Amino acid sequence: MTTSAETPLRRRRIGFAWFSIVAGIVGWFASFELLTEYIKTLQEPTHAPNCNISKLVTCGPNMDSWQGSLFGFSNTIIGVTAFTIPILIGAAILAGAHFARWFWRLYCLGLLGGIVFITWLQYQSFYSLGTLCPWCMVVWTAMIPLWWVTLAKGGADGDLVVNESAIRRLTGFASWAWVAILLHFVIVAAVAQLAVDWLLEFRL
Repeated sequence: MTTSAETPLRRRRIGFAWFSIVAGIVGWFASFELLTEYIKTLQEPTHAPNCNISKLVTCGPNMDSWQGSLFGFSNTIIGVTAFTIPILIGAAILAGAHFARWFWRLYCLGLLGGIVFITWLQYQSFYSLGTLCPWCMVVWTAMIPLWWVTLAKGGADGDLVVNESAIRRLTGFASWAWVAILLHFVIVAAVAQLAVDWLLEFRL
């Protein structure tokens, strides 16, 4: 028999599982598109990637730059690999899996690393390469909510901390996670707009 306290927790777990799957699929698809276009450019140097819309809105320079292969191989391989993790986690939760606190801490640490990485890539794209990479932006659209929602869920469910006061604060934050997501997107959009204004003024 399910108690009244368990029902909201179960609903939150199921909702998070589906969100994790959808966000993972979106990020994986965008990463896969970038990877396939990257492979095509290696096979045929004159190939025009499907994300090359204009001189400004393009992904070609991003894929060809050293920033696009920071660790010696294409960043797209990292994306295709990494975005399978939230998909598998979501599917496992739907199947009834429960993960230990150490697992959630490691997962959130990995997501934080992903956020730091894409933030660096955003700066490089906007100000060093002077591009707005369409598929990259789809990856960001998946990654940013994935980080904040997972952090909120982990905090509210006591998966990240054991201190009761910390859990209460994180539970309060969980209901406002959408604000953090919106603010994050607004900041990225503002930085991108400043970059576009600068590019139009001095480089294009």
